[in-house]
Amino acid sequence: MAGNEAAGRPAPACVLGIDLGTTSVKAALLMGAEQGQVVAESCSRETQAHTSSLEAGPQGMEQNVRRIVRALNECLAALPQEQLQRVSHIGISGQMHGIVFWKRDKGCKWTECGTGPTFEPEEVSHLTTWQDGRCSPTFLSSLPLPQSHISLATGFGCATVYWYLKKSPDFLKSYDAAGTIHDYVVAMLCGLKKPLMSIQNAASWGYFNSRSKSWNTDILKKSGFPIHLLPEVGDPGSIAGRTICAWHGIPKGAKVGIALGDFQCSVYSCLTERTDAVLNISTSAQLTISMPSGFQPPETPDPSSAVTYFPYFNDDYLAVAASLNGGNVLATFVDMVARWTEELGLQVQEPAIYTKIIEAALAQNDSKLSVHPTIFGERHIPEQLASVTNIAVSDLSLGHVTRALCRGIVENLCSMLPVQHLMEMGVRRILGSGSALARNEVLRQEVERIFPFPVVYGKDVDAAVGAAMVMFHRK
Repeated sequence: MAGNEAAGRPAPACVLGIDLGTTSVKAALLMGAEQGQVVAESCSRETQAHTSSLEAGPQGMEQNVRRIVRALNECLAALPQEQLQRVSHIGISGQMHGIVFWKRDKGCKWTECGTGPTFEPEEVSHLTTWQDGRCSPTFLSSLPLPQSHISLATGFGCATVYWYLKKSPDFLKSYDAAGTIHDYVVAMLCGLKKPLMSIQNAASWGYFNSRSKSWNTDILKKSGFPIHLLPEVGDPGSIAGRTICAWHGIPKGAKVGIALGDFQCSVYSCLTERTDAVLNISTSAQLTISMPSGFQPPETPDPSSAVTYFPYFNDDYLAVAASLNGGNVLATFVDMVARWTEELGLQVQEPAIYTKIIEAALAQNDSKLSVHPTIFGERHIPEQLASVTNIAVSDLSLGHVTRALCRGIVENLCSMLPVQHLMEMGVRRILGSGSALARNEVLRQEVERIFPFPVVYGKDVDAAVGAAMVMFHRK
């Protein structure tokens, strides 16, 4: 850096990426380098924002927006000031589907803090998150049928608005704007009178037609939906506005991108070739491929289909098999073993059990056992739970069972987006990521056994970095 300045050249501009996740906020500073971009600094803070829901009770899943913004401020305050002062563009992603309401002229107030001006939420509701369960299947079936390729589900922004409309209409009268949590942050930073939302987030709310890039306003109007709450919609990668104040040292007038989906940004951070598929196994599991240019999703959703199409960038789509069963299945298995040993009067800590079962499975190259691991069900077949078949006396060891369980997790994902389909789509390589895959060699062996492609690990999937990369590539 100093060399640049000593030679009379200004220090290079930085791009800030922010991800407002379900449990934490992450920020990453990207700088240009000969090989593309490098992450110069990053920081993350737990939000601890979960709060009880007055209206929805135990079914509700809400977060306190003040706590989320506090975690964001703490994150930025921890980054080096001299680099923040060189930020020219800001990319923001976050948890999709959720909704927060605010008053347009009283969304926040700007105050001075140790690192310069920052904003504090003012007349803002709680964030109702994607995990919210207030909209029962019966309630959802009473709503008008959307004209969208994505099935409506509880936790989707528009479904939540309908719930308030029918159960607590006075609540909606207090607000005149709404968006995802990351749309809110963009609106505050840029002083937007009406919030702006990317196609990625609009599709995640429901009642949005990705083909025409428009809300289902006619359908919504007929049922009394407060359509004045729907944000304007723009293309992902476009600029929403400029910062109206200096912010934690970031200059006033820095360009802010329209808020993006965290899933799309995670994929963007590692997917470089159309011939790559991204396999992520952390708590849950996803297998993702990019669809050919010009692909359009079906007009109406197929609830029995295991594959969902997510709007990506430049009018492209991602095909995603999203399983609810990943590392959480192994965690449940470890918990079960721990409880059994406790019932037998013995004490073994869970981390020790995890290490032992992996060691035991590594010693067993094969297992005739067949484990269907869907203890958490799947969105397309919620009623189908887990099962174990083909049980023989020779395959009852801990090693055999663990090996079969790991294979079952990968096979289940493969049944949702089969290898044959990947080959037809021209996939040549699997990019493996996620905490469960990183710490479990047996799972990696099963991935390599089941997929007839080379598997590359260690590609970091990071939505904050992806959001910064999107802005970097559009600079």
